Amino acid sequence: MDRYKSTKKVALLGILSNIVLLVLKLSVGVISHSQAMIADGLNSAGDVFSSIMTYIGNWISSRPHDEEHPFGHGKAEYIFSLIISLSLLLVAYQIFRNSLQSWQTQNNFVFSIWLLLVALITIIVKASLFLFCRKIGRTQENLLVLANAEDHRNDVFVTLSTLLSIFLGSWKIYWVDAFVGMGIALWIAYTGIQIFISAYGVLMDSNIDEKVKKDLIEIMKKVPGVCHVDDVRAKPVGLSFILLVKVSVPATMTVYEGHSVAAEIKQQLKDLPQIEDVVVHVNPE
Repeated sequence: MDRYKSTKKVALLGILSNIVLLVLKLSVGVISHSQAMIADGLNSAGDVFSSIMTYIGNWISSRPHDEEHPFGHGKAEYIFSLIISLSLLLVAYQIFRNSLQSWQTQNNFVFSIWLLLVALITIIVKASLFLFCRKIGRTQENLLVLANAEDHRNDVFVTLSTLLSIFLGSWKIYWVDAFVGMGIALWIAYTGIQIFISAYGVLMDSNIDEKVKKDLIEIMKKVPGVCHVDDVRAKPVGLSFILLVKVSVPATMTVYEGHSVAAEIKQQLKDLPQIEDVVVHVNPE
């Protein structure tokens, strides 16, 4: 299964599973007045939206290069990631406000065995999705799928918090329910901010990691004919980079020899993961 097909499968599984969990959580949460379960349900609504955005972003980014987009459509993933991050912040605000109002007005939820069953079903489904996505993500080094795996893992912890509030509510400790709802809201907001920062960095053409840059320089220094590396810059293109490098070679080299050095550098760097293309400029020392 190739990279885009596996991402599509992950997105579709996320959409279907989260729609089912969304209906279950909101139905039981509204009936029992549990702010924690309602917050968990709204979190699932955000997950449905995120999975849809992942599907659309993956579909656009999988399109091949064309005349209008010579570097492909890879940045579509990050544009849709920005949309996802903003939606998460809106969901977090709504959950926090509702939970705060519930705490202020002392709205107590009605304990039900259905609350426990829905929470347990959610934990089992999300844990299974986490293991599935992590396996695919690690096998293919697919960052988008690994991000989905982390989201499923986070949902397990969120629902465990919901489960704790339900147990305490059964012992008439109702205030925990509202505070768990607020805690879930803050967690969702944190996730949204993390996604926003990552997507913003790529869309603003942030440079490659310094450690990776040093490794690239060491590779180029070993190429015969390279006196020293003058500059290394990277342009993000989706999950990959286009490298713009400048090297110095002996001034007595012929154009043909200098071109051969540049070709060797390009070949070695393109063999590395996440390197889409390499442009080499040769300077006389």
